[in-house]
Amino acid sequence: MSARRIALHVVRDVFATDQNKERSAQESLDYHLRKHPMEPRDRALATELAYGAIKMRRLLDWYLRPYIGQRREPLPLATLEILRLGAYELLFMRSARHAVVHEWVALAKVFGHRGTAGLVNAVLRTLIRDDPRAPLPDDFEDVDDYLGTTHSLPTWIVKQWREQFGEALLEQILLSVNERAQPAVAINKMQTTVDDALTWFKDRGIGVKRSPLVDETLLIERNATTSAEIASDGAWQLQSEAAAVPVDVLNPQPDESVLDVCSGRGNKAIQAGARLAAEGALTCIEKDVRKVRVLEQRLKQAGINAAVVTGDATQELLSGAFDRVVLDAPCSGTGVFGRYPEARWRKHPQDGARFAALQRALLERIADRVYPGGVLVYSVCSTDPCEGRDVIDRFLRHHHFERGLIPARYASFLTPEGDVVIPPGIEGRDGFFIARLERIG
Repeated sequence: MSARRIALHVVRDVFATDQNKERSAQESLDYHLRKHPMEPRDRALATELAYGAIKMRRLLDWYLRPYIGQRREPLPLATLEILRLGAYELLFMRSARHAVVHEWVALAKVFGHRGTAGLVNAVLRTLIRDDPRAPLPDDFEDVDDYLGTTHSLPTWIVKQWREQFGEALLEQILLSVNERAQPAVAINKMQTTVDDALTWFKDRGIGVKRSPLVDETLLIERNATTSAEIASDGAWQLQSEAAAVPVDVLNPQPDESVLDVCSGRGNKAIQAGARLAAEGALTCIEKDVRKVRVLEQRLKQAGINAAVVTGDATQELLSGAFDRVVLDAPCSGTGVFGRYPEARWRKHPQDGARFAALQRALLERIADRVYPGGVLVYSVCSTDPCEGRDVIDRFLRHHHFERGLIPARYASFLTPEGDVVIPPGIEGRDGFFIARLERIG
């Protein structure tokens, strides 16, 4: 199977008409590449085409609109996706143009008929001939519509980021979220050292460097390296740099008791457990039974002992208290638009307020699980204030906690209130909000 055909399958999986059949881009790509193994060059082409066409969907539709126009009958969905993919390759990649047209027309015949293939041929060739200009502010009534179209993002997220970060930082964010996200791994120091891991990657020709933020995190060169090529048997785990910050801010120490709430598949649990170095006690809470199975398997592989509680963390599941608690709460996920190409099209402006109710309930339930003098770190992969600052401000009004000190290396990310807000996209990072709270009574 060709790289272009796999890219088409991925895009169709992401935007499936039946929501029950929707997949993430990564899930779909992994599936099709397992089924049809490819050489690295073809794999990279399939990835760039699929991810690029998904991310740039709004801008691609703007470019295509004059050539498709108001048709009597709507185009078949497969034909529309082929046009988007073909337009992406012509406008954003350095492929041989006439070869590009030939390949996409051939696929249009497979997934349509001679008429739709002829349309694809005509549109793509006209696109080459016209070499259309980029959008201009005068093409739009609203500057955020212009920026949303130019950077292929929903207008509401542009407005939200403008309000949160201001004009100067907004431009950097919009440019950055369409770049490849920074891959990273968190080293399990119970099984290896950071220096040995650095050597392992360099011996295999994989560019790597230490994170300036998190001691056990290594940043991997942004290329076509797959997760399979950097996998290990528990010595490290794929985990974005920003996602490793909450446990770094928590700073668990040997002999302490640590509670990880909403553990998911266990990235933060493994990171915290490795810092405890088998000299403390780790407890995990996760509601999803399928994730619990993965969590238990990964903890075992990493050599970390933990008590795993299956259940809803908004309910009373535990007694007693812990020295340190980390809550990486379910959230709108607006901070990961750069990492997951489909995310921007699956989120809604009301998501932050909807998740805030759950986040408040989780904090309310775990407040008493923190010893006096103990630490609670709250984090979300979102920069929406209603999931971050507003949730924490409300919590502090009703509970005996105060904001704690953040390590100096995070000074550039500190808000006036003393929380960490990492802007999405810049330097390949995910957007995150992290608050460190200390119980005072």
